[in-house]
Amino acid sequence: MRRKVTIVGAGNVGATAAQVLALRDYADVVLVDIKEGLPQGKALDINQMGAVLGYEPNVTGSNGYEESAGSDVVVITAGLPRSPGMSRDDLVATNEKIVKDVTEKAIAQSPDAILIIVSNPLDAMCHVAKNVSGRPKERVFGMAGILDTARFSTFIAWETRASVKDVTATVLGGHGDQMVPVVSATTVGGIPLRKLVPEDRIDAMVERTAKGGGELVTLLGTSAWYAPGAAAAQIVDSIMLDEKRVLPCTAYLEGEYGIDGLYMGVPVKLGAGGIEEIYELELTEEEQAMLNESADAVREVVGVLTS
Repeated sequence: MRRKVTIVGAGNVGATAAQVLALRDYADVVLVDIKEGLPQGKALDINQMGAVLGYEPNVTGSNGYEESAGSDVVVITAGLPRSPGMSRDDLVATNEKIVKDVTEKAIAQSPDAILIIVSNPLDAMCHVAKNVSGRPKERVFGMAGILDTARFSTFIAWETRASVKDVTATVLGGHGDQMVPVVSATTVGGIPLRKLVPEDRIDAMVERTAKGGGELVTLLGTSAWYAPGAAAAQIVDSIMLDEKRVLPCTAYLEGEYGIDGLYMGVPVKLGAGGIEEIYELELTEEEQAMLNESADAVREVVGVLTS
């Protein structure tokens, strides 16, 4: 019998994550959404894709949580996007209620599951899930840094005309305009980025990365989903397959990088137990100052939470 992963939220991001995990072919996937017919239809479609691509999917769509019982990992993508005229505080308040409700229902069925948060504002929603679930910090964390790093790496590959496979980059901090691409630790095939690209072009890539989500919203009229869904699936892979990948995730810090009691994007080792280690990079003074500013911005959003 295969192990189980539940994805809550059958919108674009959740459905993409379910599709990628089904293709991996090592776990059963349960797709949960309150909209009747939506998770069932997407699950059916993904299952039928298996006949074309030659994998053995078992994706179940549900409007409840009974089918999710006994999940090893629960990915929470549920929540509303920010709409015109909606303030940041309104978005936090709305999605806080959704994530709180989803977390309670998910852990009731899967008390031992690791929780991966994708809902926005991501850093704040990690606090909600941790407080509601009562789970230790290593078993409640968020997907952001992998996505932000993927965007930065893509821009670097285009700029240097090199393979993205040879780009090593890390983005720290909050998931928003205050994120911190660590240029000092960025290389292409082991060659420092600053030896390959002039500073003004690096600054342009950093700026585009920080505003990457907004760029896609402008183009699509909604949030991105292919890269975020794949990034969530990569986290699940590292946990379910105990890969020990070192990936940037939104983790609860207790003194690391001089930040205490806050969820922030940092490099972590991911294995069967969730976050098995947090790594502290040697930052330049400028990078540390940027990270502190990012932490202040995250604290401001977290301060809006009611619990």
